[in-house]
Amino acid sequence: IDSDDAALTRTIVHARADLLGTPRAGRQYRNLLLDGGFDDVTVEVHTSVFTDPAMLSLLTRLAEPACTSGAVDRAQADEWLIEQRRRADAGRLFIAIPFFVAAASA
Repeated sequence: IDSDDAALTRTIVHARADLLGTPRAGRQYRNLLLDGGFDDVTVEVHTSVFTDPAMLSLLTRLAEPACTSGAVDRAQADEWLIEQRRRADAGRLFIAIPFFVAAASA
């Protein structure tokens, strides 16, 4: 996520990840399959880039839990979301999300 405040963005993203049961599952995917007895395991990552203002709802779903958990305060979350809305209005929103895809044989 492009932002003028990289540290705040990192805090928000990490706070959201901390709420997941297995936030590193994508990175663990290959070993999980191997541990499950699969052979010929391959994993690829495909990164999708989003620039559409419709993705602002995703950013809200990142910022709100970060605020609720206390990782950031309300003012920080609001300012970050305002910046992202400004970026969207100017056609400058940028979000990149990696998707892990695996194949294996049993």
